[in-house]
Amino acid sequence: MAALAAGTKAPEFELKGMDGRRFVLRDELARGPVVLAFFKVSCPVCQYAFPFLERLERAYGHERVQIIGVSQNDPRETAAFNKEFGVTFPVLLDDRETYPVSNAYGLTNVPSIFWIAQDGEIEISSVGWVKKDFEEIARKMAEARNVPVAPLFKPQEDVRDFRAG
Repeated sequence: MAALAAGTKAPEFELKGMDGRRFVLRDELARGPVVLAFFKVSCPVCQYAFPFLERLERAYGHERVQIIGVSQNDPRETAAFNKEFGVTFPVLLDDRETYPVSNAYGLTNVPSIFWIAQDGEIEISSVGWVKKDFEEIARKMAEARNVPVAPLFKPQEDVRDFRAG
């Protein structure tokens, strides 16, 4: 499972969002760190992971850290995925012919999730479902907001440590 590693400079990109607005990574990093989450709607591990990303969005909002989805599907399929899995954070559309952003980030599997610091360095690179990486993202989001870490997993919820993407 290859993807750009932590310690690597995040490739600059610009994509159109589901809302029609343009997203330019360097402009967004000027406001704070960005969590990029690449996915395909048919991916079972993406379907497993995205509700947990939504929990992070609801726990910490997007005041100092933004969670941004990057779909490898068309707008109609992506909208259905967002509705089914309750995704409220912004979702961008990678070009389905050439996947320029997915390729720039070295994706071979989804979900692939990156914590990109304000200086553009990738601090977390996670492929598939890795529970400890989600816990680290939660910790970093809480730290950025200067609030206590909110529980990400519910009591008695059976959450796997790892699922390959």
